[in-house]
Amino acid sequence: MNSYQQKRAQFYSKIENFWADLYNEEYALYDIAFIEKERLAHVRTATNRIGAIFAKTNALLREVNEETLIELGFPLEVHPFLRVKSMTAESVISRLDLIPTDSGYKCIEINADTPTFIKELFSVNGLVCEQFGAENPNKREERLLGREMVKSIHELSQSCSKTPYIVFTAHEDNVEDRETVLYLQRLAEVPSHFIPLHKLQIEKGAGLFDEEGKRIDILYRQTFPIENLIEDEDEEGNKIGLWLLELVEKGKLQLINPPSAFLMQNKAVQAVIWGLHQQDHPFFTKEEHRWMEEYFLPTFLEPDYFLEKNIAYVKKPVFGREGDTVEIHHSNGEIYREKEQSYTKYLPIYQQYIEHPSIAFQSEKGQQSGKLLMGSFLINGKASAIGYRVGETITNNLSYYLPIGVQKS
Repeated sequence: MNSYQQKRAQFYSKIENFWADLYNEEYALYDIAFIEKERLAHVRTATNRIGAIFAKTNALLREVNEETLIELGFPLEVHPFLRVKSMTAESVISRLDLIPTDSGYKCIEINADTPTFIKELFSVNGLVCEQFGAENPNKREERLLGREMVKSIHELSQSCSKTPYIVFTAHEDNVEDRETVLYLQRLAEVPSHFIPLHKLQIEKGAGLFDEEGKRIDILYRQTFPIENLIEDEDEEGNKIGLWLLELVEKGKLQLINPPSAFLMQNKAVQAVIWGLHQQDHPFFTKEEHRWMEEYFLPTFLEPDYFLEKNIAYVKKPVFGREGDTVEIHHSNGEIYREKEQSYTKYLPIYQQYIEHPSIAFQSEKGQQSGKLLMGSFLINGKASAIGYRVGETITNNLSYYLPIGVQKS
């Protein structure tokens, strides 16, 4: 075992309930990338502006007709759910994926419904910064995350006639899902229970219940995507996922992240944003149009724009995660496909390709070079923790977590 492996193993073994390795591979690197304070300020500004554009577009999309929602790839059975506005913020915890460029940051998508990468940036990053003698750019964000979660739960509690029964849930056998949700539960510090997904029971039209038959008022399901939920069936073939959405529509269950987060999660929303920008639509102010030009990429529901201009583009499904089913179409006709192809049934979008910057880093495989992607969190719509993933041309579930720090002056 080399010294890097020894130091890494020794360091991460001291962090409780953390998945330093995933899929039997190194995930969390024992290394750090530095960011200047000026760049950090730019990231926060970009994140707030991009978040504001998404939130404003969401308000518009709640009012569109059924045909438009279908054109954007939303299944018909979820349309009533999409129109529910249960809380002030569009999403409690969401994450932007940003590509750093010489001129700033470009947003390639928002993970508004079930973002991962939470414990890494809000908790573990600070421990790595201490180890490497760096300033943690996220040092105040963990406390803010806990406070904002409490605020969101309190807002949803107003619709309950009694003290709400709050349950946090996740797939019990997935360490990343389970420990992320347990971490959030500890941060929230509200009376609540953790109950694995498979132990929850639903009665159509009546409610969602724990294993002892107690009705749940607020369900925190940070890691269970709605697009998976709507396909959920019990052993008798009952559409229990849709039953759950019906409970939310009827106000018999409150959900975090809320329905509005799923509306914003759809990558076709970026095609809507770019289309409105192309029209110089008065729905957005002149300043907001400048933000769209600066931070967003041309995105469409068809590839014609890129084919006509011979511009490289990315084809990706409106619902999908970890680079799965993503293709890069280069201007010379070459196509780079991600091996995983699980989301082919969803409508695709087409977005201008922009190359990730490369960065050198230490790993158990020695010195490597990888493509850099920045994750930047929005907590109740405001910029929060940031961090890096580094990996192949398409960021997938085998990409590394690279801690981030600010050099102490």
